[in-house]
Amino acid sequence: MFLTVDGAKLYYEVRGSGPLLLVAQSGEGDADRSVDLVDRLVARYTVVTYDRRGLSRSELADPERGVRMAQHADDVHRLLAELTDEPALMLGCSMGASIGLHLAVRHPEQLATLVAHEPVSPAFLPADRRPHHVRELLALQQVHRDGGLQAAFPEMARVLGIDPVKQQTEPDLTPMPLTAQRVANFAFFIEREFTAVIQAELDVDAVARSAVRIVPAVGRATATGVFDRQCSLELARIRGVQAQEFPGGHNGNTTHPRAYAARLEEVLREE
Repeated sequence: MFLTVDGAKLYYEVRGSGPLLLVAQSGEGDADRSVDLVDRLVARYTVVTYDRRGLSRSELADPERGVRMAQHADDVHRLLAELTDEPALMLGCSMGASIGLHLAVRHPEQLATLVAHEPVSPAFLPADRRPHHVRELLALQQVHRDGGLQAAFPEMARVLGIDPVKQQTEPDLTPMPLTAQRVANFAFFIEREFTAVIQAELDVDAVARSAVRIVPAVGRATATGVFDRQCSLELARIRGVQAQEFPGGHNGNTTHPRAYAARLEEVLREE
């Protein structure tokens, strides 16, 4: 299904029955990224997934223009408004978590609970550490321009605290081949959305005051010093709550979908 929004046409999918749960993906992920996770949620939730503007089937009116985090948040606002009149549940992973936090500030009435797994939101970091992590993202963009995706992969894993050698996965997962579409999505993510992350104006005080139940989440295997994990811990601090640990690392939603789904349901039931 498609929804026309300002400057784009969004592709989205709706599966299952029960309370509406929007899953906002990480990285280059489109509506199909977390299929193993979604398969384990549809018995209890109406699960909505979508392609962010500029990825896969979600077309931009002007492909040459950049994208801003405020646009991503407005896209989710319009998508939820299309599907429900009630406050929804939301799982946001990495980039998706950052989008969810912007939504929790701009349209808190649309969310009952936001599980924010390691948001890539440098605004949460102390002022003396923020420039270093911004430079990491800018350097990663340059690595991609100079050497393409093959060169960018190991650097991106380092920045996000992912060890591809030691990363364990659950058995019998749906394979995700590196198709031409995924390569294009990665390019858009690194070149356009990293810039959106760096330029995002997130009101941290407003996040602290938001009426939405916000659950900061961290991956059990995510390296302790990386900025995405630190963003979750700072989010927990300003909200006055404990960060919740989830199976796997930064991409636990894809590497450990069974255990991740069980943990997500446990957290959502605590509402």
